[in-house]
Amino acid sequence: MKTTICWGVLGAAAIATGRSMPAMLEAPSATLLALASRDALKGRQVADAFGIARVYTTYDALLADPDIDAVYVPLPNQLHFDWALRALQAGKHVLCEKPLCVSSEQVARLCVERDRAGLHIEEGFAFRNHPQWAKLEEIIAAGTIGEVRAVHCTLAKQFLDPADVRNQLDAGGGALYDLGSYAISACNLVFKRTPLRVVAAMDRDPVFRTDRLTSALLDYGDRHAAFTVGTQAGSNAWGTHQQFTALGSKGWLRLNFGFAHARPTACQLEVGDSSSVGSFPSATYTFEPFNHYLLQVERFSRLLLGQAVPSWPIEDALNTLRTIEALFASARQDGWQTLAD
Repeated sequence: MKTTICWGVLGAAAIATGRSMPAMLEAPSATLLALASRDALKGRQVADAFGIARVYTTYDALLADPDIDAVYVPLPNQLHFDWALRALQAGKHVLCEKPLCVSSEQVARLCVERDRAGLHIEEGFAFRNHPQWAKLEEIIAAGTIGEVRAVHCTLAKQFLDPADVRNQLDAGGGALYDLGSYAISACNLVFKRTPLRVVAAMDRDPVFRTDRLTSALLDYGDRHAAFTVGTQAGSNAWGTHQQFTALGSKGWLRLNFGFAHARPTACQLEVGDSSSVGSFPSATYTFEPFNHYLLQVERFSRLLLGQAVPSWPIEDALNTLRTIEALFASARQDGWQTLAD
């Protein structure tokens, strides 16, 4: 009986070598078997550093390896769809970095191929694997803060390098694709549905032409969400500036490091109830540093091994991309946009 999942990685991107591949080495249910790099020298160097047995100089060669069960796709945004699709067609399960695609139409096509192939594919939001989000859902389900009426998010960092994919318009760069996808995913996670209509304001970099500051209001009918994301704002330290707050009918909760942890870091979930004054919490839950990339790889591998663990369908990504598309349209047309079905 199979006890580990054999992984192949397409490309030696920084997020792969810095976060996900080390996680594959540590995860008990994962085996990092193969790497494909179009740069043969770099591929060999990375393989030697990680003790990877098989190195390919084309992505197609890796996909043809019959021993690989799952493929990790950390490529630039505009390449996600093509290689996720090819991996599914090659009979591989897929974990693809966010955003899964750069259009909702692409995600819809992946849904069709997933169903045809009978395989599993997920968007790589590592934050969802962190136990603070399970605790958040537990608190909301218990009614501790009442019904959630509003959500507010902020994510920002200074990404100023012209070579950074976030600053390349044709590669799906910009604040909304990169950071806004976190905010939208979190809002939908809390409300368990998608917004009815959205409106956005955007400021674009005059050289890169990507949105460097985007603020959005999401109307869920009887509840609202608002977020601001920026690629030229906040701290320039190793961690993205992040805030997440949910306002309930009789309380509130707040995460002080709710999304991507570039380094495992202790964090807190604060809760305010009827005894709270101002923004001072009545209860605080502290979480030790967790490597949520390790948690993600281990959970995904265990899922493929048939174990009962959480998973998130790519229909979530479909809803996120529909929201992103509506926000871009709102900024262009200067008004509210209803989400497409």
